[in-house]
Amino acid sequence: MTPRIAILGGTFDPVHNAHLAIARAALAALGAEKILWMPTGAPGYRAPPVVSGAHRIAMLKLALGSESRYAIDDRELRPEASGFTFDTVSALKGESPGVEFVLIMGADQYGKRHSWHRWSELEKLCRVAVVDRPEEKKPQGDFIPIPMAPAAISASDIRARLKRGGDVSAMLPAAVLDYIRTERLYL
Repeated sequence: MTPRIAILGGTFDPVHNAHLAIARAALAALGAEKILWMPTGAPGYRAPPVVSGAHRIAMLKLALGSESRYAIDDRELRPEASGFTFDTVSALKGESPGVEFVLIMGADQYGKRHSWHRWSELEKLCRVAVVDRPEEKKPQGDFIPIPMAPAAISASDIRARLKRGGDVSAMLPAAVLDYIRTERLYL
């Protein structure tokens, strides 16, 4: 049986409980051996992350804890990174030719997939798995659905609540919230 690794990319600015729920659901739905958490640099389709890559990696490490089926890949944070998912998946395939990669994305991004760099070629390199988003209708296409109740948690909402002193304790792992407070992030 071909080993399967799922890629969960995002700014993770900050990583929150919905990200963790997606990863758990993906492990179950995809039969993946591992979730490769891939924090992005400054994606061209949205505002750049608020905090540095180093802070986002530190928060990911705290959130993921000792879960052996999770790994962090920081290649998209490196200065030479192109920022294109196609380039990242191509590199992963070159490094691990016997592995099947599955790219996890939300229904919102799946709906915009045709605007992605070399999308048709990307679909030939890996399978795609889609998670419903609360504000999106169910997408149509050739993908693996990841069944789970859409979680109404977003990093932008968390950042806004933190800025105004709101409670986000139900949205974040406790260790991540402690780190944010200690480092005085998102104020």
